[in-house]
Amino acid sequence: MSWATNAYAAIRKIVLLEDRMENLTHQVDDLATSFTDLDRRLIRLEAKFELLERMATPSRRTLPAKSEK
Repeated sequence: MSWATNAYAAIRKIVLLEDRMENLTHQVDDLATSFTDLDRRLIRLEAKFELLERMATPSRRTLPAKSEK
């Protein structure tokens, strides 16, 4: 192999690596966006369940027992 073939192969590998890195960066950005969306949705669900739990518990509390004097 000549030095030109080696140089071409090395440059080609670098370009392919750059393309892969760009694609990976785009995928990570998409995942971060999806994660943020899922996080917001989970927070909303947690708040709804907390509200349901509060509504399910009796709102009246019993009065303390009468003390005998």
